[in-house]
Amino acid sequence: MTLTLKDVARDLSLSVVTISKVLRDHPDISDKTKKRVLARLKELNYQPNYAARALITGRTLTMGLIVPDLLHPFFANIAKSMSAEIRRQGYGMLIVSSDEEPEVEQHEIQQFLARSVDVMIIASSQIGTDSFRQIEERKVPYILLDRRFEGLSSNFVGVDDRVVGQLATSHLIEQGCKRIAHIRGPEVSTAVGRLEGYREALAAHKMAPLPGHIVPIGASGDHNGEAGGYEAAQHLLLARKKPDAIFCFNDPVALGAMRAILDAGLRIPEDVAVVGCGNLAYSDFLRVPLTSVDQGSAQIGKIAAAMALKLAQNRVQSGSKIKLIQPSIVVRASSSRAQTKGRRVKNRTAPKP
Repeated sequence: MTLTLKDVARDLSLSVVTISKVLRDHPDISDKTKKRVLARLKELNYQPNYAARALITGRTLTMGLIVPDLLHPFFANIAKSMSAEIRRQGYGMLIVSSDEEPEVEQHEIQQFLARSVDVMIIASSQIGTDSFRQIEERKVPYILLDRRFEGLSSNFVGVDDRVVGQLATSHLIEQGCKRIAHIRGPEVSTAVGRLEGYREALAAHKMAPLPGHIVPIGASGDHNGEAGGYEAAQHLLLARKKPDAIFCFNDPVALGAMRAILDAGLRIPEDVAVVGCGNLAYSDFLRVPLTSVDQGSAQIGKIAAAMALKLAQNRVQSGSKIKLIQPSIVVRASSSRAQTKGRRVKNRTAPKP
């Protein structure tokens, strides 16, 4: 038989309201009463009925997180950091992957709406904003993660991707690279911003991309990025003027590009230097350790969790708050031509042209 609050209250000769306040850690209840109630609840193995509670409070104590790829360590780190933070506050998290498919993402948004999650956190693969308008119409607070949309006023946690592109490209220029190519990501804000930063850094040094030196990765920038990076790098290495450096959209793309360079019998970084983005945990343990721009994935998760908890408590979208994490570049062997291996460089951007 399911144990109810009424049963617990009768057992302890207390009111249902008192038991409910103890569960919510209400300040009206004395520490002595709280200890007594919590001890008895543990003895009785009481499990709250969240569905019943949601009918009364309008809150499900759940949050929904949608990411493009759960296997990508960047998003996995964010999910881990977020779930640890919200768990401490008594919330649970539903986590799903869109596999970079806008239709799948739209379906998952509808599923979260049907489950009445208190807040949605979305690293979106969509081009348009219709799904977010639907969320707003249902008055469900949401946060955009890593990727954002022009013209959409919403909460956002991530980095300035123009700065990411500037950091990576400026570093390669400082290493003496002259023909810097870019493997760009899919048509999302992260890829657009990194491409802009790449162009701006080159222009600041009176340089420009050579013909054919900007190669799109297609729709697999986060999902199966290694295969796309390998193919894109092969294409670049066939160019009339081969690049002496490649800035890659992210670390999985960079891994694929590095394999293509090595398979072609070339050396990294002597023949072709490589920089990625994401600073994945295994970057230091590769055959050639990968230089990468660190986006602070754990910090993004913590800040997004704090924002989500506040939204859940207020139960309103409350305008748009933008939290930008400052990226830094971690220099390793894949680009280290000037004996700067192991140095982390923060807040470095190319001067404006």
